[in-house]
Amino acid sequence: MKVIILAGGSGTRLWPVSRKNYPKQFMKVNGKRSLLQNTIERLLPVVNPDDIIILTNKEYKFYVESELNSLLSDDQPSVFPHIILEPACRNTAPAIALGIKYCMEKLECPKEEVLFISPCDHIIKPVDKFCEYVRRSEDIAKDGYIVTFGIKPISPETGYGYIKAKNKGKGEDGRNYLIVERFTEKPDAESARNYFRDGNYYWNSGIFVFKIGRIEEEFMRYVPEIGKTLELSLNDMMKGFAKMPSISFDYAVMERSERIVTIPAEIYWSDIGSWDSLFEILDKDENGNVKIGDVITMDSKETMIIGDKRLIATIGLKDCLVIETDDAILIAQKGETQKVKNLVDKLILDGRKEVLEHVTTYRPWGSYTILEEGQRYKIKRVVVNPGERLSLQKHFHRSEHWVVIKGTAKVTIGNKETYIHENESAYVPKSTPHRLENPGKVQLEIIEVQNGEYVEEDDIVRMEDVYGRMEE
Repeated sequence: MKVIILAGGSGTRLWPVSRKNYPKQFMKVNGKRSLLQNTIERLLPVVNPDDIIILTNKEYKFYVESELNSLLSDDQPSVFPHIILEPACRNTAPAIALGIKYCMEKLECPKEEVLFISPCDHIIKPVDKFCEYVRRSEDIAKDGYIVTFGIKPISPETGYGYIKAKNKGKGEDGRNYLIVERFTEKPDAESARNYFRDGNYYWNSGIFVFKIGRIEEEFMRYVPEIGKTLELSLNDMMKGFAKMPSISFDYAVMERSERIVTIPAEIYWSDIGSWDSLFEILDKDENGNVKIGDVITMDSKETMIIGDKRLIATIGLKDCLVIETDDAILIAQKGETQKVKNLVDKLILDGRKEVLEHVTTYRPWGSYTILEEGQRYKIKRVVVNPGERLSLQKHFHRSEHWVVIKGTAKVTIGNKETYIHENESAYVPKSTPHRLENPGKVQLEIIEVQNGEYVEEDDIVRMEDVYGRMEE
C-alpha cells in the first residue's frame, strides 16, 4: 500500500495564525510537531517511509522538506523521497490523479496496488486504533471498493460534510463496513440536527482508500477529462495539469460511484476547521479557559487566549476567543469563527498583506523577520542555518547594511569575499551582486537595514541559487 498525503491546501479558517503563505498544516498544535508531521508519524506504523508520497505546491516545497528533515534522526538517511509539486491549484480530484500517475510511472505500482489518500492537517487519536482501521480499509479496498472513514457525530456540526449509510451493522461479507447511500456537503443547522438524531449519518473524514485500477475506471466513467490524463505520461500530465477541471474528489467520484463503503471509525477525529473546533481539543484550566503564551485572566471563563510575544490580560470575558500574532489580533465570540473565512475574503479585497504572510517568513536557508518598516526603509532580523547560503543576487532600488549579532557570516560583495563576526558589519551598494552564507555550526543572525526608493521582496535578481529558484 502507498500513502498519498494532500499537503497543498492554503486554508485560512485559522487566520491570523494560518495564512496563504504558511497554512495550518505547518502549525504546531499543543506540541512540538506540526499537523503535517503528526500525519506522517501516525502512518509510519503501517507503511514504510518510502511508501509515502506528499503532494504540495512549489510555495510550500521548502516547508515540507524542512518538516520531513526534522523527523529524521542524525544517523538516519533521508527516507522521504517522494514530494510532488502540483503545477497549479486544481482541487483534490486532479491532485489525487497526479499522485496516482506518479505511483504508476515512477514507483511502477500495478493496478492492484492500494492507495491510501490522507489529508495533512487533521487530529486523530488514538494512533494504534487508527492503524487498525487503515489495515482493515486496505483489505476491503482489495475487493474493489472505494473506502472512506466515517466518524460518528458527537454534535450537530455544520462545518463538516456528512455520509449517509444505507444499512447499520456489517457488510454483506460480514466485515464491519457500511454501504454508502449519499454524501452531503456542509449542512445548515437544522439539517445537521436531523442528521445527528437520525443515527445513520457520519462525518466525512476526507480519507479515501482504493485500488489504482478501480479509481481509474471511476475517473473515466464520471470525469473522463481527468481519467484520460492517466493515459498520458507523467510529464505530459504535468504540462496539461492547469487545464484540468477544478473539482473536489468528493464531487468527482465519491458522490457518484456505486462502489463506496464507509468504515465507522470509533476514534477521535477533527479537521480543526475553525478556532471553535481547536478550543474543544486543547487542555483547559479550572475555569474552562485555554491559555497559551504569556496570559493572565481574571473572572474569565470558557475563553481561549493564544498569545505570541506580548502579555495578554483579560477581565470578565466569557465564551470568547483572542488570537494574537506579531501583526494581527483576532477577537471573536465562540460559535462565530466559521465567519473567519468571510473576514479573510474582506481582507483580500482590501489588499491587506496580513492575510498572505506573517512577519516572519521561512526560506530554504532559514528565515527573516520584519522588525520595522517605513517609507524608504525596512529593518529585518535574518537567520541563516548552518551550512546554508542565500542566492547570489542584486537589487536595483535598495542598498543593504548587515550587522552580525550571532555567528560568523561569509559575505560576497561584488568580486570580494570576506568573513564578518559578531558586532561587525558589511555594506552592499545598489546593483551590486552579493551573497550571505553561514559557514559555521551555529545559526547565523544578522540585522539587515534596507534603504532605497523601493524595498519590497520582488526587487531581487537572482544570478545563482542552490535551491533552484532562478525561475521565480
